[in-house]
Amino acid sequence: MTAEGFLEGRRLQMARGVLLQCIMGGYPAARFYGSDDGDLALVAEPTMIHPLPWSDEPRALAICDADELTGESSNLSTRGQLKKVIARYAARGLSPVVATELEFFVFAPNTDPTQPFRPPVGLDGRREDGQSAFSVSSNNGLRPFFNEVYKCMAALGLPRDTFMHEMGVSQFEINLLHGDPLLLADQTFLFKHLLKEVALKHGLTVVCMAKPLAHTPGSSMHIHQSIVDINTGKNVFSDEHGEPTAMFRHFIGGQQAGMAEFTALFAPNVNSYQRLCHPYASPNNACWSHDNRAAGLRIPASSPVARRVENRLPGADANPYLAIAASLAAGLHGIEHELEPTEAIQGEFEVPDNLSLPCTLHAALERLKRSQLARELFGQEFIEGYIASKTMELTSFFDEITPWERRVLAAQA
Repeated sequence: MTAEGFLEGRRLQMARGVLLQCIMGGYPAARFYGSDDGDLALVAEPTMIHPLPWSDEPRALAICDADELTGESSNLSTRGQLKKVIARYAARGLSPVVATELEFFVFAPNTDPTQPFRPPVGLDGRREDGQSAFSVSSNNGLRPFFNEVYKCMAALGLPRDTFMHEMGVSQFEINLLHGDPLLLADQTFLFKHLLKEVALKHGLTVVCMAKPLAHTPGSSMHIHQSIVDINTGKNVFSDEHGEPTAMFRHFIGGQQAGMAEFTALFAPNVNSYQRLCHPYASPNNACWSHDNRAAGLRIPASSPVARRVENRLPGADANPYLAIAASLAAGLHGIEHELEPTEAIQGEFEVPDNLSLPCTLHAALERLKRSQLARELFGQEFIEGYIASKTMELTSFFDEITPWERRVLAAQA
């Protein structure tokens, strides 16, 4: 939209079906978004209108809500779904607080998708070989790129906590400062967009796939969650003596109850399960533990005021609005129904069958189809539309024969 049109308050409208557009560009049957495929109104969030600092021409980006023309939030909007979850907490006098940790890879341009990704050539003229994890000098070869990333983050008002080189080849992680869940979802979305745009300016490719390289750790989007009392601002996961509360236990119980049924919301792509099936600290389970990275739900070591639950299941490819909404909704379900968690696990452990999670997109979608809880929390229209779109993507994947199949199976009798 032109700046003039935006400033005049001209309404921008878009077909409802676009919210169910699959990643290849197609759409499920019209019955999933209304046979008429009528319009939605895109309503800009006033606090999320940003001039784009990386653009040579003056441009701005406005994060919008997708609302029905009658004024209410569209059931198909993931941002709208997160706002509804937050409102349910507020009705109980509670306010969730979250932080996201986003991992990503920086690669050289990949013009042939049949070839593996490669790290870029750094300032020293060499490609990283995977020995730079947690190094203080690990991003020196990409310093011009990261310097512009930092400047653009500051221009967009994206506060960063820590930035580090992760375990993978040319893999990095940012921790965003904790705060309001909707704000963190917006910031996570903006940061991913920023990364890709700045990378293009520097002749690089940023990839937020869950598992872009074989034999290498995947990229996660861990979600740290706590809840405060709206009136006092105190963390309700700790009592006046600094001990865990019943609400803390019930929140964990709800997370455990929802993780298997919501796996397709946390791990939305075929590639998501490459990360989960080759763990590298990416646990595919609903166990919980104190400071054990093998558990899907980890309680980081912290002071009582910072007691929180880390959901380690979502990948970097997850929709931040939907992943945060699903995680918080599961926790609230546990609080409302006073669900008790299993016993905490420590050290090396075997995952009980009842705490294992789907390990393929097909299995995750089948579990979501059977989930009455998902329909109660997100509505029939959203869940059925989401499944329809993801089923199209899975079908498209199965329409191709992979190099592994040609290489290994062609010679078999």
